[in-house]
Amino acid sequence: MSKTPQRVRGTQDIFGEDADRFQAVVSAFDRVRRLYAFRRVEMPVFEETQVFARSIGETTDVVSKEMYSFEDRGGDSLTLRPEFTAGICRAYLSNGWQQHAPLKLVTHGAAFRYERPQKGRYRQFHQLDAETIGAGEPAADVEIIAMGAQLLDELGISERVELKLNTLGDPATRDAWRDALVEHFRGHRNDLSEDSRARLEKNPLRILDSKAHQDWPIVDAAPTVDDFLTAEASDFFAAVTSGLDAAGVKWTRDPRLVRGLDYYRHTAFEFVTEDLGAQSAVLAGGRYDGLMESLGGPHTPAVGWAAGIERLGMLIDSPWQERPEFVLVPMGSDAEIFCGGFIADLRRRGVYCDMAYRGSLKKRLQRADAAKASYAILVGEDELAAGEVTIRSLKSGEQLRRSVAEILKGPIGGRTFTLVSLTHGLDGIANTL
Repeated sequence: MSKTPQRVRGTQDIFGEDADRFQAVVSAFDRVRRLYAFRRVEMPVFEETQVFARSIGETTDVVSKEMYSFEDRGGDSLTLRPEFTAGICRAYLSNGWQQHAPLKLVTHGAAFRYERPQKGRYRQFHQLDAETIGAGEPAADVEIIAMGAQLLDELGISERVELKLNTLGDPATRDAWRDALVEHFRGHRNDLSEDSRARLEKNPLRILDSKAHQDWPIVDAAPTVDDFLTAEASDFFAAVTSGLDAAGVKWTRDPRLVRGLDYYRHTAFEFVTEDLGAQSAVLAGGRYDGLMESLGGPHTPAVGWAAGIERLGMLIDSPWQERPEFVLVPMGSDAEIFCGGFIADLRRRGVYCDMAYRGSLKKRLQRADAAKASYAILVGEDELAAGEVTIRSLKSGEQLRRSVAEILKGPIGGRTFTLVSLTHGLDGIANTL
C-alpha cells in the first residue's frame, strides 16, 4: 500500500475558521483600499531571479539563503516571489506605467521563502501589499501609513498594535550615519555576534536590528540617525509626523528601526504587537526612492508596505461564519430531481442555500442544523403532489407550507422578496427584512 502524500513542511492547508479569518482580512483590505482609491493589480508568481537579487540585495538573507530559485527548461534562472515590491517595480518599468504616475496599487497573494517554520511564519505565506509609485511628497507617506492604520482598525486590532516610526534621512544623511556606524561597530568587532560581524562590511545598518542579545549593548551605544540629519531630511520627517498627527494616527519614535538596503530613504515604519511572540511585526514598510534605479530605471520616488495575512488572521476575533440560509431536504428520487431545479432558481434569486442528499430525515435535519442554517425546506411526496414545500425553522421547530409558484414569482436578484415569501410567519423574520 502506497504512503499517503503529506503536506510539505512550511505550507498550510487553510480550512474552516482559519479560512474564514483569512477571507476576513482580505475582505477588509479590499474595503479599505477602495476608500483610499488604490487600484488592484495582479502579479506573476515568479520573476527572473535578477529582479529580486538586484532589488532586495545580494547580501541579504532573503537572496542568499531563502529564495526558491530554479532553472527552467529554457535555461533561465527564475525565482518564486519572496515579496511583491520588486515585481511591481519591474512591471512599472516594463509596461510603461510611468504615464499613470503617481500610481497607487494594491495586491495580495502567496509569497515564498525558505525559512524555519514557526508560529505565524511559513515557507509559503500570504501577504497584503500596498504601493504608491511616483510620489515623493511626505503626504504620500502619511496616506499609506494611515491606510495601514485604518485596515488594522477595520479588523478590530488597532488597540493591540503600536506604530513605530523612524527616518533614514536622505542619501547624504544615510551615508554619514552609515560611516559612523561602521566606525562604531568596528571598535567592538570582537564582541559582536557572528551574523553582525558578517553584516559589518556589507550591510551595517542591519546590525541595529540584531536579535542576538550579545549585540544589544553595542547597538544601544551606537550613534543615531538624528545626529546626521540634513535640514531637508529633518523637514521631510517633520512633515510626515505632523501629517500623521493631523490624521489622528498614533505613533512612537523608534530611532533603531531601519531598512538595511541603500535604496531606502526617509520614512521607515512598523506596526508591531506583543501577542504573536517573536513575530512582532504585522504590517511594515517605508520609502524606497532608489529602488527603480537599482532595476535600471529612472529615479522614481515610491513608498509602500506589506502585511502578513496569516499574522493578521491570528489577531482578529473569530469572524462571522458563512452559513446557508436554507437547506433543502428532498425525500425520494422525484423530490431530489425537483429540488435540483428549485435550488437553482433560489440561487439565481440571490439566496444562499444548500441541499442535504444523504441519510434519514432526522440525519439530514441534523446536518442542516450543524451547518447553522436558519431554515430547512422539506420536499416529499405530499409536497410534490400539492406543488408546495414545507419550511421548517431550525431555531423554533415551527413549520408552514408555501406554494412553489408563489415563491418563484420574485424577480431574479430579488433576495428580500424571496426570503419574505419563504419565511413569512416563522420567527417573525418578515418583520426584520
